[in-house]
Amino acid sequence: MESLAARALLSPRHFARAFRDETGVTPGRYVDRVRLEHARRLLEDTADGVEEISRASGYGTPEAMRRAFVKALGTPPAEYRRRFRPAPVH
Repeated sequence: MESLAARALLSPRHFARAFRDETGVTPGRYVDRVRLEHARRLLEDTADGVEEISRASGYGTPEAMRRAFVKALGTPPAEYRRRFRPAPVH
């Protein structure tokens, strides 16, 4: 957050307040949402493994991604993929 605040020429505290006022969420929650959405799309659109997707989405570990999925969506990534990945077209 410090680098974003510096780019906006604001203190980190002021940046966080301004960001929340504009978006309705804190910078941290916004980043969490973006990571989750990116991981969700990769699970739907690729055959990449959960470990590779967790890394590509900015999660430190597959377990961190699993916890984020369960908290936000009520299901682990593998189950999400099974439910929401379109069937292959022949």
